[in-house]
Amino acid sequence: MSPADILPPQRAAVLDFLRRELAAGRAPSLAEVAGAFGFASRNAAYKHVQALVADGLLELAPGRKRGLRLPGRPDQLPLPVLGQVAAGQPIGADIGSDELLLLDRALFSDRPDYLLKVKGNSMRDDGIFDGDLVAVKRASEARNGQVVVARIDGEITIKRLERSKTRIRLLPRNPEHAPIELRAGQDFAIEGVYCGLVRRG
Repeated sequence: MSPADILPPQRAAVLDFLRRELAAGRAPSLAEVAGAFGFASRNAAYKHVQALVADGLLELAPGRKRGLRLPGRPDQLPLPVLGQVAAGQPIGADIGSDELLLLDRALFSDRPDYLLKVKGNSMRDDGIFDGDLVAVKRASEARNGQVVVARIDGEITIKRLERSKTRIRLLPRNPEHAPIELRAGQDFAIEGVYCGLVRRG
């Protein structure tokens, strides 16, 4: 008989809820667990979660706000969705989303640090479409030809980097969009490099 077979009914219900959420790639916060079960405070949710971890039914990654994961799945990455990135004209970054997804490490060419939601179709010929979540690895440098997330005058965009001795251009992958050519003195920084995407149904 496994520990899950002898849980009190409410704790079993919490475990079932967490398993469903984690399997779907979502890592609920204690506040979300408390809300789902009508607990008066996060403390009650915390006690259930700690007991489930102690029984080996859940694992908790140290130092993470939403570090719960299913046992035996260490290759899952908890990635925050930090906002939007324009695949079109640059748009302001919408930093501060509280959403966090658990995703298979094998989905990505390199280990990403966060996700950004794509708005627009300027990168469609690279297979990046409106509504996709692009995985980004923080970096301040990139090779010529890499797809990068860049900040231009405080706004964020995703494009293919073209760098020469005399100029930097950010190239769309859709002929309906014009390249962005950086002007002298313009505020520009590479925020990260693209390393995969997630498309939700």
